[in-house]
Amino acid sequence: MKTLREYIKEAEEKGVAIGHFNISNLEGFHGVYRAAKKLNVPVIVGLSEGEEDFVGRDEAVGMIKEIHEKENFPIFLNADHHYSFERVKLAVDAGFDSAIFDGANLSFEENVKITKQCVDYARSSGKDVLVEAELGFIGSGSNIKDTIPEGAGVLTKPEDAKKFVELTGLDMLAPSVGSIHGMIKSGKPHINGELVAEIKKTTGVPLVLHGGSGLRDEDFTNAIKGGISIIHISTEIRLAYDEALKKSLVDNPQETTPYKILGPAVEAIEKIVESRLKLFNGIK
Repeated sequence: MKTLREYIKEAEEKGVAIGHFNISNLEGFHGVYRAAKKLNVPVIVGLSEGEEDFVGRDEAVGMIKEIHEKENFPIFLNADHHYSFERVKLAVDAGFDSAIFDGANLSFEENVKITKQCVDYARSSGKDVLVEAELGFIGSGSNIKDTIPEGAGVLTKPEDAKKFVELTGLDMLAPSVGSIHGMIKSGKPHINGELVAEIKKTTGVPLVLHGGSGLRDEDFTNAIKGGISIIHISTEIRLAYDEALKKSLVDNPQETTPYKILGPAVEAIEKIVESRLKLFNGIK
């Protein structure tokens, strides 16, 4: 099986994007995996620090390893939004395929310093672990916001992105190009496809789009055309899980079997993931 690095390169060549979906439990994992397997496309499972602590770092690595060995299927594990070198180091040591150091709220200099520390450690580990970092304002939290938050208009400058990549040597960059973490009740973020293309041309590294939940289809396709290779979705599948689980409990008040109660939630996640993967991969 090819490595995540190789699949990203293949996505760039094909003009498609790999879907990245955050999970918090086994139900989320099965929903994501079933959709990807059905379409036979590579997929990335993401664990933020909180999700990683809940699921279990070694347990998550074990699930991915089991699928690799038994199914030879391209599902990969990413340490999403880790806020310190120490947490990135733990993910690298555990066997994650990639890790994101999120220093977006730090100064440019401090972000560079810790990102480079993460990159250097990953390189010295002897494993092919990809390191990603954020630059610019993408907001935080996989929640539903009333309006687009202040600061959303602060986009990443191509010259800053170029300098950041050169100073850190990172593998992937998540720039601010118009998306926001979470979902917005009033108004929708808009992806600046021209800025994506300019940053891609300037930096030459694979680009990652965070805050994909709730975006218009054309925003995704424009982002991919501009050079986005990985797209993150979290809030959409959390919302689908929440709504399906609540309905299941209301519709079956006497049911006590967990897998029967949770089954509709897995199906709801699978439906969302399948829809997004089709769009990202140009599947009709």
